[in-house]
Amino acid sequence: MFTIKIISYIIIVPLIIVFLREAIYQVLKLNYERKLIDRYEHDVENPELIDKMFEYCLNDRKLKKIMSKHEATEEDFDLIYHKLLIRCNFRKINRFVPINAFFSVKTLDYCLANKEKDELTLAKTVLNFFHI
Repeated sequence: MFTIKIISYIIIVPLIIVFLREAIYQVLKLNYERKLIDRYEHDVENPELIDKMFEYCLNDRKLKKIMSKHEATEEDFDLIYHKLLIRCNFRKINRFVPINAFFSVKTLDYCLANKEKDELTLAKTVLNFFHI
């Protein structure tokens, strides 16, 4: 009986730590996204936005893997951002797709892999990902 408690603590405690670490990571990332959206939603042509998104992705532990996989550049970010801006230049609650697309592993991977596609195809897939 005593060994079962010890074994369960050995399993449960690390799981709790991993869960809390991921929860904190998500909250911090969402707060950063929201700050960018609030600041640049009405200043969409500010080049500082692309710099900030690119820098964040290079320093993020999950997104930097996608960046290195596709050898992403700031020009790629600018191209994708402006394609999304053509079809998705609206805000829905806390989503502004031209910005949010760069902060999710799946959408960033899709956008970088398909950056040469037309803006409609790119926008439709990203909008479907966010259920908009």
